[in-house]
Amino acid sequence: MGLDEAILARRSSRMFLPDKPVPRELLDKALALAMRAPSNSNTQPWHVFLATGQRRARLVDALLAAVDANPPAIGSAGLPPRFADRRRQSGALIYGAMGIERSDAEGRWNAQVRNWEFFHAPVAGVVCMHREFGNVDAVGVGMFLQTLLLALTERGIGSCVQVSIALYPDVLREQLGIPEELTILCGMSIGYADPQFAANNLDIPRNPVAEHVVFLDH
Repeated sequence: MGLDEAILARRSSRMFLPDKPVPRELLDKALALAMRAPSNSNTQPWHVFLATGQRRARLVDALLAAVDANPPAIGSAGLPPRFADRRRQSGALIYGAMGIERSDAEGRWNAQVRNWEFFHAPVAGVVCMHREFGNVDAVGVGMFLQTLLLALTERGIGSCVQVSIALYPDVLREQLGIPEELTILCGMSIGYADPQFAANNLDIPRNPVAEHVVFLDH
């Protein structure tokens, strides 16, 4: 798979095959490639915690307990209100593919809860950076993540970056031993996508380049 193919093939997978583990050698290779991502003054600000097996199971149990005790408020993922229409548009496509009507509050909530189950992925990840880093360094973490996603895609491995995981930082720190000096940015699911899950096969549309890029030549 070439770079163009990997970019076009990458999807945010929302259901994985739980009984199909990711070979460690493939994961190690993808991570090694991601380490080649650029960063400010080569600071390499990313820190990733990956849980599998029983550690993953305990993490999921703890997250679900926290969600049950303290459900997140709608819009708590931090998206500015002016961009809410983009959330609605993508949500309509995703929930529609899952056969969940907008009026089906229970069905929508059950689908959201799968976020804290890492969509049954065998590898559950949490992405962090040192608290003394700033926005420019967060850009470096983003480039690391994108490189990792593409390296996984090239190897036939699915993934999903999840903001909702970071809503429960205390649980993550307790379960994974994440020190206070690290800022928790997001979660990440890694595994083999379930090909029978309709929402995994969506091609979410993107805006035209002209809406986001300005060329200046004089």
